[in-house]
Amino acid sequence: MTDLQTRVQLRPYQQNDLPFLLQLYTSSRSHELEQAPFSSEQKTAFLAQQFAAQFHHYSTYYSTERFDIILIDKIAVGRLFVDHWTSEIRVVDISLLPEYQQQKIGTYLFQLLFIQSQQLQKPITIHVEQHNPARLWYEKLGFTYKSTTNEVYLLMERQPSLSPLCAC
Repeated sequence: MTDLQTRVQLRPYQQNDLPFLLQLYTSSRSHELEQAPFSSEQKTAFLAQQFAAQFHHYSTYYSTERFDIILIDKIAVGRLFVDHWTSEIRVVDISLLPEYQQQKIGTYLFQLLFIQSQQLQKPITIHVEQHNPARLWYEKLGFTYKSTTNEVYLLMERQPSLSPLCAC
């Protein structure tokens, strides 16, 4: 992971990151609209509206203590939003552009969170849709099922007693 230590950086989100964040959101959701009978303009407008709603929700209901842009070699490739609550560390969202997925970037960032979890003696929690393939990755990282929300989202948790370094 030492290569990632030198290449990966986090920097606080800025207002001028909104176009990138919309691009990132679109890259992660456009596959869901492939079969929809909408024109490309309608799909673009729908995704922009959904992004705005999600961004508003995150900004309203989370303090987004760490609302970071993930950089690789100083290029924006993703986002990581983390809230530190009294009893847990909540990963509000983690997302990478498709071309940067499955390169251990997310695992590296979670390992940094696992170290914080141990230091603070707080579990890390994250919501994931039941059928999202990321669920298997979270399980591989040591997250376990905690509860279900709206029959769609699983709340997963990783205890601080687990080793911060995993062989993922």
